[in-house]
This record gives sequence, C-alpha cells and structure tokens, in this order.
Amino acid sequence: MRAYMRIIFMTIILLTIPVIASSQIDIKRKIENKANQRANQRADQAIDKGLDAAEKGIKDSFSKGNNQEQSQDNKQEKDNKENKDEKAEEKSKQNNDDNSPSMEETPLMSYSKFDFIPGEKIVFFEDFSQDAVGDFPLLWNTNGSAEVVTTNLFPGHWMKFVCNESIWTDELLTLPDNYTIEFDVVPVAGEQNSMTGYQVRLYQAKNARAWDSGTAPGEGGFLYTIEYFGRPGYHTWFNKGECQQTGLTGYKEGDEFKQKMNQKYHISIWVQKTRIRLYQDQNKIFDLPRAFQSGCAKPDRIRFENGAAMVSNIRVAAGAPDMRSKLLTEGKLVSYGIYFDVNKDIVKPESYATLKEIASILTENPDVRIKIVGHTDSDGADAANLELSKRRGESVKNELVRTFSIDASRIESDGQGESQPVAPNDSPANKALNRRVEFIKL
Repeated sequence: MRAYMRIIFMTIILLTIPVIASSQIDIKRKIENKANQRANQRADQAIDKGLDAAEKGIKDSFSKGNNQEQSQDNKQEKDNKENKDEKAEEKSKQNNDDNSPSMEETPLMSYSKFDFIPGEKIVFFEDFSQDAVGDFPLLWNTNGSAEVVTTNLFPGHWMKFVCNESIWTDELLTLPDNYTIEFDVVPVAGEQNSMTGYQVRLYQAKNARAWDSGTAPGEGGFLYTIEYFGRPGYHTWFNKGECQQTGLTGYKEGDEFKQKMNQKYHISIWVQKTRIRLYQDQNKIFDLPRAFQSGCAKPDRIRFENGAAMVSNIRVAAGAPDMRSKLLTEGKLVSYGIYFDVNKDIVKPESYATLKEIASILTENPDVRIKIVGHTDSDGADAANLELSKRRGESVKNELVRTFSIDASRIESDGQGESQPVAPNDSPANKALNRRVEFIKL
C-alpha cells in the first residue's frame, strides 16, 4: 500500500513540474497577474489529472481490498450515525419527559361533549400506592392472582392481572342511589402474548367474605366487558325470579371505540337509581335508563376478571355536587372533579364537564369574582407541594379563561400545598380527599 502511495505522489510531482516552471516565465510585467492565474489553474488541472490516473491504477489492483475497506467504512459510518440518532432520540425523549407539562397528549376541548361530573363524597379510592410492588393489593381478594406493578409508560402503581379468575373489593361498599365510579385501565397481553380483553362487574354479593361463582354471580348487577378484539359490551343479570327477565345485553360498534393493547383508557360510570351511563375517555358509549330495575339488585362490590389488564385510580364517590349553591350561597366549592397527573400541573381533559359547570355559573353571574386554590396531599417535600398547588391553581384559571372565555380579571389563583388537609394523610382514600381544588367567592 505504501508503494502505491509513493506512485501517487511521484505522479503528481512529474505532472506538475512543467506547469510550475511555466508559472515562473515573466514575459511582460503587465500580464504577470494573468499569467500567474492561468498557471495556478493549469497546476490544479494537472494535480487532478495525476490523482485520477494514480487512483484508477490503485483501484484496479486493489479493488477487492478497497471494497472490503469501503464496506467496513460504510458500516462504521452507519453505526456512528445510528448511535448518534439513538442518542439524539434519547435526549429528545428526556427533554420531553422533563417538559411533560407542556406535552399533554389530549387537549381539554376534545372532551367538549363530556358531561360526566364525579360524585362529591369519596366512598372508596384505590391507587395501590400503599402496596409494595410485586405484592397482592391489601384491599382486595381473589380466587386467582394479581400483583402490584409499575411501568415506564404510565406513572404510579397498577394492579395487573392475567387470569381467568376474579379479583374483587374485599370489603363490601355502601353505595347510595346516586354515585359514580371511575378507573384507569390498560389492556395488556394475555397468556398467549396477545390481547384477551377483560371484564368488570358491579354487583350485589351474596357472600360477603368469599367468591360468588358462576357467570351470574351474587344477586345481580352490571357487567362491562372488553372482548379480545377490543369491542366494548355490557350485560345485566338478576337472580331474583321476578327480575330475571329484565336482563339486558348490548355492544358498542365502531373501530373508534375499540380498546387497544398497551393504551390507557379512563372509564367513568354514572349510576342514578335505575340508570347507568358509561363513558370511555370522552365518549359516552352506553346509556341505559332501566339497567337496574327497582328492588332487583343493590350493588356493593367491584370485580375485575377473565382477561389481562392493569387498573389504577379507582374512585367511587356519592352524590352529584350542587356546585351553584356551594359557590354562590355558601361561598366555597370544593371540587374533586378536576384532575392532574402525579406531580403535574396540566389539567386533564376529563375535567371538562366540571369546569364547564363552573364557567356557566360565572357566565350567568358576571359580578362574581373567585379565587382558585390548589391543595395536595402530604407525599413529597413541603416546598415542592406548595409550588405544585400554586401551579395547579393557575392552570385551572388559565383553562377557564382560554377554553370558556371567562374574564381573567375576575379570577385569582393560589395554592396551599399540604398545609390545609381535610383528612389524615394515612390512606389512599384520605389522601384523595386532600388533593382538591377550591373555588372561593370573593
């Protein structure tokens, strides 16, 4: 290889000597600059010609070796580029994570037809934060298996089940005629490494301490089901003789309503005596005015079963809040219907109906001014919670101004962090009570 490199250099020198010599001829003083320019041009041409000739000879003699070297060079260049791209992608992802409050995946206005308003009094709350990862959750029971997990895609603790059995609330729930149920759910791969769907039951148990067997367990209830291909469906059943003929079955057709594996969905269920409305994210997918006939069943248990999914943020609350009276007459409205992700200050889109109701009150009463105050639980540092609560109060104000056109001069915002709890911070349910937004009439 060195011999051929010497050939290149000798060729360049031999070809450029005449040209260089000619550049030294001084015919007339007045054309000196012109001659030098032409000489330089000829020298460049000669060098290029010499290099072309020498490189062609080397290429013909060492084509195989060069091809191998070129292949290695290309591979190295490709590897370097891929590494650089991966690092850039990783950095971009990190930046997105660090700035996640501005990267909300779903805008508030996408829920513009969402009319679900959660109950005011929390009856049951479960986010599995009190359970160790890998354990079966404390407040539940099962005839199969489940475990608490974390995931890099979704924050917080989740109860994951992959089974053909059931996992139910261990203690019976005391539910009034009107209440709401909410939870987040992520369908995951089943035993065959593909989506299997899952089922959720709201029913009246016969056995308070154990499993009610069969496809129609307990005294009766409401079944929400996601089939293996994602289609939502429902079924009601009642075991009392005079009620058995009132069972209902139905499905929600349309690809836009089908759930997909490894995607998070927010499910909201609104029970008003005999009526059940069920929402999947912003969509009302079932509205059954006679789902529960009077005297046929009074649900007191929630059960997940027959499939593969992760669930969290299960919230059961009683009573629709009288927001108008609370704000205008009593002077303070405490809201649990405005949602944020953990340690984030971006208002989640399922808050739309609550904010819309508050905006309607302000629109109809143009002289009313309010202060919005955020509150947190005691998890985390005091200073961080105080700052987070202030940002949340400001975010709620901004949504009322931006989305509902309320005059900003009518709204103040603040935050109190964890300094004003309404319950001890000793359980998920009590912590949920402390995470709230208050609207104070000024």
